[in-house]
Amino acid sequence: MRTVSLLAAAAIAAGCVSVDQHHMAMHEGNKVVIQVSDNDPAKWNLALNNARNIQSDLGADNVKIEIVAYGPGLNMVKAGSAVSPRIDEATLAGTNIVACENTMAAQKVTRGEILPGVNYVPAGVVEIMKRQQEGWSYIRP
Repeated sequence: MRTVSLLAAAAIAAGCVSVDQHHMAMHEGNKVVIQVSDNDPAKWNLALNNARNIQSDLGADNVKIEIVAYGPGLNMVKAGSAVSPRIDEATLAGTNIVACENTMAAQKVTRGEILPGVNYVPAGVVEIMKRQQEGWSYIRP
C-alpha cells in the first residue's frame, strides 16, 4: 500500500504530479555515503552488510550507495584482499565503491592493484564532504 502526504495528495489531485512521480522524487533522496578508512576486514564486512541491508530494505533501485575507501582502508579494495569477493558482490549489486587517488599515490598503489569494478576519486575525504553537501546521509561503521 502506498502512502502519500497531504501536500503530495493535493499536487496529485491538481494534476501537477502522478503518484509514481511523487514516489520517484522520494526515492531520489535515498543516498548514502559510507566511509571505510580502516584496514580491517570486520569493518569492511560491516560496511558491506550495511549497504546490502539498505538495498534490501529500500530496494536496490531506490537508493544510491557509495563506499569511500581511503587511508588504511585502501588495502581492502586491492585484488586478493580478505573481502574482495564481497566487494565484487557489492559492485555487481549497484554499490559504487571508490578508492582515494591521494592515498593510492601516498602508498604507491597503482590502478592495476585495485579490484575491477572499483572507481576512483581524487580525494576520499573531499568526496565525502561533497556527498554530504549534496544531501547524502553519512555512515561510518
